[in-house]
Amino acid sequence: MKKIFILFICALAIASCKKGASLDNQANTGDTEETIFTDSAKTVGFLNNIYSAVGYSFEKGRFSSHGNTEQATDDAEYSYSGTGQFAVIMYNGTISPNNFFSQGAVPDFWSTPYSNVRKVNQLIAKIGGAPLSAALKTRMLGEARYLRAWYYHFLLVNFGGVPLIGDQVFGINDIINIPRSSFEESVNYVVSELDAVAAILPAPSGYAEENYGRATRGACLALKARVLLYAASPLFNGQSVATGELAKVVSYPAYDVSHWQKAADAAEAVINSGYYSLMEDNTTAAGYGFYNTFLKRFPNTESIFMANRGTNRDLEWYYNPPSRGGAKNSQPTEQLARAFPMKNGKSTYDASSGFDPANPYVNRDPRFYYSIIHNGALYYSTSTGNLAPVNTYLNAPTDGYLLVGTGPTTTGYYGRKLCDVNISSNSSFVTERGLPLMRYAEMLLNYAEAINEAGQTSLAYPKLAAIRRRAGIDEGADGLYGMKAGMTTEEMRTFIQNERRVELMNEDHRWNDIRRWKIAEAVNNGYNKAMKITKTGDIFTYEVVNTIRMHVFRPKQYLMPIPQVEILKMTAMVQNPGY
Repeated sequence: MKKIFILFICALAIASCKKGASLDNQANTGDTEETIFTDSAKTVGFLNNIYSAVGYSFEKGRFSSHGNTEQATDDAEYSYSGTGQFAVIMYNGTISPNNFFSQGAVPDFWSTPYSNVRKVNQLIAKIGGAPLSAALKTRMLGEARYLRAWYYHFLLVNFGGVPLIGDQVFGINDIINIPRSSFEESVNYVVSELDAVAAILPAPSGYAEENYGRATRGACLALKARVLLYAASPLFNGQSVATGELAKVVSYPAYDVSHWQKAADAAEAVINSGYYSLMEDNTTAAGYGFYNTFLKRFPNTESIFMANRGTNRDLEWYYNPPSRGGAKNSQPTEQLARAFPMKNGKSTYDASSGFDPANPYVNRDPRFYYSIIHNGALYYSTSTGNLAPVNTYLNAPTDGYLLVGTGPTTTGYYGRKLCDVNISSNSSFVTERGLPLMRYAEMLLNYAEAINEAGQTSLAYPKLAAIRRRAGIDEGADGLYGMKAGMTTEEMRTFIQNERRVELMNEDHRWNDIRRWKIAEAVNNGYNKAMKITKTGDIFTYEVVNTIRMHVFRPKQYLMPIPQVEILKMTAMVQNPGY
């Protein structure tokens, strides 16, 4: 009688354990396949368990409560600096196949996706005997296959081509030795699965509120658009980090502009579906719709795929300054703060924008104020019972800038993107928000990026204008919301990369973006920047200085290392280049 295991760490994770395949920390639920898949509630619960990890990459405390990939980039600084913490080896360039499973956390780039792929395959194999209606079984099978594609897409962007196991369920007596499929085969498999499932699952309107967060036809279209965008990007399309036969495993063998057109077509299919729209509200306040989209769980016209969180204030704990009871684990950098344009839409580096280095927080893109707590910004305080200033100037009480490893802030900023300004970590209030794993704004940005690279730059403008209009940026006399008219492909590329950085801040995109664009070596080597503010009487002076940690990005880090235990165990497995 086979047991159902909740898999926490597993070597390859596509098998249970035996003869070189290991499974640590087994947590036996006490159920068997027979007791689960002959019980309707337990069968549904098994699928829900697969859903429970969909936000694992987004999770802010992903590495044993010590950060996630955003602190490995030029967007954020990490609050702690212990050598045994996995976030550290991410930003200092020391990650290797041998420390991949050891540095203070269970790095889940490899294990979490494969453990959930196995669960999906278990459900596919056994759901036929469950006491459920035929219609519900069909829908659940569609959801499960979507989730399998979801987990595979994380493997693709981190490793390139990976072992594809289809519907197989390996047992403890199986000896596993599966080679990596080519990158093209891996992409085609995920896309074909999403195409098939899109024909099965209901439209977003087919679910009531109690089912929010379940996979839909729209989610299938959107994930396909994301996968094809990743696949068309330089890392996988023309600028491979490998040569020879290994290049086919980790990328397309040669550049092909048609990959960009396929990505544009897929994003356009989401846009034209009519399922989604931006949450726009510039009446309550400029850009208020942008702020509210992260707080409104249901109905939310922008949400495509969301991780259910229940009632919570965990993001407030993660980002809030000490005066608000927060752990301030991730602190925005000065580079990120400067990336937000002015309210007129012009770059802060444009001499005609009106940006004043002596007064840098005036007349900025409204998204700046909804994303970053700067010196003097208002945020709910339990001490006053209302919104009160947060002071980040040098040596300010509680929250002030201090250039030491534990803060309070080593950058002069705190994060507030995704947070409710009326809820602090040390308050008793809670939200019902979920984690925005995919939303409509991403699809607009995906389309703009792909269609620009496909050589039709003019078609990117309307989608970017929609995003900027919702953000509360001024339209301008030319109706371009601060965008330069007639941009070249190269100019538009730079513009879109910055717009994506701003719009999708803290949404689990930057690490993947700087790698797939092949710009990480340029932007993520050296010290991040901080804003040191000195107060003299009522006068503030601003100085851009280095933060305390050197970031090192080595060329090999464009792809993650496959854990060495897997390479040693399976002779058919090949390691990524540089490791």
